Amino acid sequence: MTRWSETYVPTLREDPADAEAASHRLLVRAGFIRQLMAGHYMLLPLAVRVRAKIIEVIREEMRRIGAQEFILPAMHPAEVWQRSGRWDAMGEEMFRLRDRKGADIALGMTHEEIFTPLALELRSYRDLPQRWYQFQTKFRDEPRPKSGLIRAREFTMKDSYSFDPDAAGLDRSFDLHHEAYRRSFARLGIPAIPVQASSGSMGGSASVEFMCPSDAGEDLVVRCQACGYAANVEKATSALAPIQDGPGLPAPESFATPGARTIQDLARDYDAPADRQIKTLVYLVDGQRTLVLLRGDHSLVEQKLFDATGAREVRPASPAEIGAALGASPGSLGAVGVRDLPVIADLAIRGRRGMFTGANTDDLHLRGVDVGRDLQVGRWADLREVTAGEPCPDCGQRLQTLRAIEVGHIFKLGYRYAEALGLSVLGPDGSKITPIMGSYGIGIERAMAAIVECHHDAAGIVWPLEVAPFTVAIVVLDPDDPDVLKAVDAIQDELAVAGTDVIIDDRDERPGVKFRDVELVGIPYRITVGARDLANGTAELTRRDTGERQTLPVDAVADRVLDLRNAPGGP
Repeated sequence: MTRWSETYVPTLREDPADAEAASHRLLVRAGFIRQLMAGHYMLLPLAVRVRAKIIEVIREEMRRIGAQEFILPAMHPAEVWQRSGRWDAMGEEMFRLRDRKGADIALGMTHEEIFTPLALELRSYRDLPQRWYQFQTKFRDEPRPKSGLIRAREFTMKDSYSFDPDAAGLDRSFDLHHEAYRRSFARLGIPAIPVQASSGSMGGSASVEFMCPSDAGEDLVVRCQACGYAANVEKATSALAPIQDGPGLPAPESFATPGARTIQDLARDYDAPADRQIKTLVYLVDGQRTLVLLRGDHSLVEQKLFDATGAREVRPASPAEIGAALGASPGSLGAVGVRDLPVIADLAIRGRRGMFTGANTDDLHLRGVDVGRDLQVGRWADLREVTAGEPCPDCGQRLQTLRAIEVGHIFKLGYRYAEALGLSVLGPDGSKITPIMGSYGIGIERAMAAIVECHHDAAGIVWPLEVAPFTVAIVVLDPDDPDVLKAVDAIQDELAVAGTDVIIDDRDERPGVKFRDVELVGIPYRITVGARDLANGTAELTRRDTGERQTLPVDAVADRVLDLRNAPGGP
C-alpha cells in the first residue's frame, strides 16, 4: 500500500523560472525531476515509476520481435572507437577520460563499437539473425542542453542492434523494428510520425526517425498530408517549379554595387531577384576551403553538406579565411573564374542562365552568369532547405513543415562496423561472409518528456493509462475517521487484487490542496472518500482526462474504475 504521506512528491505552486518547454515546467512542478547541473537530472520516485513503465512497454515489443536483452558497460576503451573511425569523428560531444594507467576511455554515446566485438563469437550464418538490445545510460556532451529531459547530457537509451547474413535479412530486421517502434509509441501515447532522415555520423544506407509533433521540438519535419511523404528537413526534398531563363549574355558583365552586402540588398537596389542570384558560401570541409553555391532565396542545410561530401568536419570559414581564399568580403563573393578551390553546388541552380553573383571584389557583382559556361562545379548535390508550400516530390501537393521531437531513430548500418572490427562468419559454402548490421534507438527520458508535451492541460500532466505513475489516487477527506479509512482500505484492496496501482492521499491537507496535486501529478482516476458522502454510502470518481465526475455506491466505485481501465482505448 502506497501512501502519499510516505512518498516523496515535492510539488511546487509556481513554475520554475528557467523552464520553457511544457514538459520541463510540469515535470519539475509535479515533483518528478530535479536538476543537478545543466543537462543532468535526478529522477524522483514518481519519475522512476513512469520510466519503468515506459521501459516495460518497449521491452514487451522488443521481445515480440525476438530480440534478446543485454547489459553492456557504459565506459568504453578508446581502441574500439579508433578502429571504427569515430573516436575523432564524434568530436567534442564525446566525454573522454583517462584511467590511472593513462588509458583513454570514453563514456558511451552509443554502443555499435561494443556490441559488434561481442558478435565476434558468432561462427556461422546459421547463428543469424541476431537481434540484441539493452537499456543503458548514454553520455553526450551537448553544447546547449535545454528543455529539461528533451536534450540532456546523461540519459537512458533503448538501443538495439541486428546482425543478418544479407541485405534481405537486414530489411526484415529493419521492418520488424519499425513496427515494434510504431506499436511502442502508440501504447505510450506518443503520436510519432516516421520520417526519412539523414544517417549522420552513424553511416549506412538508410534511416528513419520517429518524430513527435511539438512546439518544444528542435527538429523540423517536412510532410505532405496528401500522399504521406515525410522527411526531416536534413533529408527532405521538393519538386521545385522550373524557371524559364532567357538567352543570357555572351559573357558575365560586372557592375558596381556599393553597399550591397546581402541577397535582399541586391534584389531591392539592382533589379536582381533572389531566385536569379547565386549565393556563394565558403566552408571548411575536412580542412579544405570549399565554395558552396545555392540559389539566392535558398538556405543551406549543413547536414546535407556532410552527407554529400562524406566529411567528418564541416564549418563556415571565418572572415579571415574567406578573404584569404577569395580576396573579398562576404556579400561580394562568387565562383566565376575560381579554379583553385573545390566547388559544390545545389541542384536548383544547375543549367541556369542570366544569373547574378559576386565578383570577388568588394562592392562589385556580375550579371549574365551562365552556370554551365562560367562556373567550374566539381559536385552537384541536394543542399538546400525545403520550406512550407513547395511541391511534394512524390505527388506535387503543397508541403507543410512542423516542429517535432525525435523520439526514435532506426538505421540500416550496412557493413561499416562489422568490417572495421573484423566481424565475419562462415557462409553456406564455407567461405567467410560479413554480417550486415542495423542499429535502433529510443531515448527513454525524452519519451517521458514527449508524453507530457502531448498530454497536459492548464492544471498539470494528464498521463496516459499505460505509463501513469499510479492509476488511481484515493483522496481521503477525513483521515481520522475509522469508517472512512475502512472504506478506503476496501477500495484499495479490490483495486490491488485486480493489478491496479493505487496511491492513498492521507495527508493532513485541505481538500483543495490534495485535488490540485492529484491533477498536477496527472493520475488518471481520483476516488474521493469522505465522511459526508460515506454516510450516504457513496464516493466520488473523477477522470483526469475529461474532468467527468460520478457519484457512485462506495462498493461499486472500484468496479467502475476497472471497467474504465479495461475499456478499449481507455482510460
